[in-house]
Parts: sequence; C-alpha cells; structure tokens
Amino acid sequence: MSYAFYNSLGYFLIILASIVTLIAEYFVQNRYQTYRRVKNSKGISGQEVARMILDKHGLTDIYVTEVEGTLTDHYDPNRKVVRLSKEIFHGDSIASVSVAAHECGHAVQDQEGYTMIKIRGFIFPLVSFASRFGYIAILIGFLFGFLELAWAGVGLLLIILLFQLITLPVEFNASDRALKELEENQVLTSNELDGSRSMLKAAAMTYVAGVAATILEILRFVFILIGRNDRD
Repeated sequence: MSYAFYNSLGYFLIILASIVTLIAEYFVQNRYQTYRRVKNSKGISGQEVARMILDKHGLTDIYVTEVEGTLTDHYDPNRKVVRLSKEIFHGDSIASVSVAAHECGHAVQDQEGYTMIKIRGFIFPLVSFASRFGYIAILIGFLFGFLELAWAGVGLLLIILLFQLITLPVEFNASDRALKELEENQVLTSNELDGSRSMLKAAAMTYVAGVAATILEILRFVFILIGRNDRD
C-alpha cells in the first residue's frame, strides 16, 4: 500500500479519536448538568458526605478542601487531601454527593492498599517521562527522518496507554464504592441512586474514551511509520 494511503488513514484516525472524545465529553456533561440541578432529599452537601465517608473509615487525618474550577475534584494521595470544586463542596445536589463520594472512594482505596492504585502509583514516574518525551521523539523522528527514534516515541506512548488501562478499574471501583457508601449511609433514596449511578457511569466512560483515543493515536503513528518505511 502507498504512503498516501497510510497517511490518509492516519488523518481518519485523528478524526475518529476526536469524535470518540467529544461524544464521551457530551455524555458526562449532559449527566452532570442534569443531576447538578436535582437536590438530594437529605439536603446534605458534598463536603458533608465526604467527611462522613472518611470518618467512617477512620480517615480523620484526611482533609476535605475546596478547589477552584468545575469538575476539578480529585484525591491527592501525597498530601492526603480530598479536593472538591466549589459547586461539589457546597452543593446539595445528587451530582455533588456522587462526585464527593467517588473521590473518597479513592482515599479508601489508598488506605486499603488497593492493588491497581498501587501499580498505577508505581509506574507514574514512567508515565510522566513518556508524556514529556514521547511526542517529542516522534516529532524529531518525522522531521529528520530518524524513524528508529519515532518508533521509540511510539513505545513511550504505549506506557501512557498502559497507565490509562490500569486507571480504568481504579475509577470503576471508586464509583462502586461511592454508590455503596451513598446507599449504606442512606444519603440517597433508591431513585436518587439510579441518577447517581447514571452520572458516575457517564464519567467513567470518559476514561474508556481516553483509552480508545490513545489507541487510535498510536495506530495513527504506526500507520504513518509503516508508510514511511514503504516509501523509503
């Protein structure tokens, strides 16, 4: 097959990856916007739910703090802090308590030594290196015809893909823990739990979309490199 064919295939994969990402982003925003408007029947805030879950698991040393931005919520395992965006921290919607419970799920994973989160933490330094130099190696390889360097860059992207694959069970497990906590602590009713489940599932799909996009990106570079080899 010709170089032009592989190059065209590469552009098609770019478009496909963009579509997959946009669809996933649409669904998570749609679910979030829906349930951020629905108050939970207990009138409890995201911060209160987070504190409740953490204290239940003996994690009284973990702070719950407010952070700027929208959906910037995360658990910091190094500083032992659950950071919630303003709307999640103060809000009493189904979305607020769901996101807060999810982030606390990561804190409990950390406490219990959840295997996948330990593996993810172990390979993170490699991922940081791969993220910095993978695309640089590919770009230099393409510009100056150093195809071996470009292939090495693709190899670095595979490390990023591995990290994303490991992240999938971590995120799904955190959501399962969140739903269990919201039910056991009677924070949400059965109908409200259905909404929470729908929102968390949509959020998890963004990680699946991220994996798909990375796979398509890697395939794009592979096809371009194969085309370069055939041309040479």
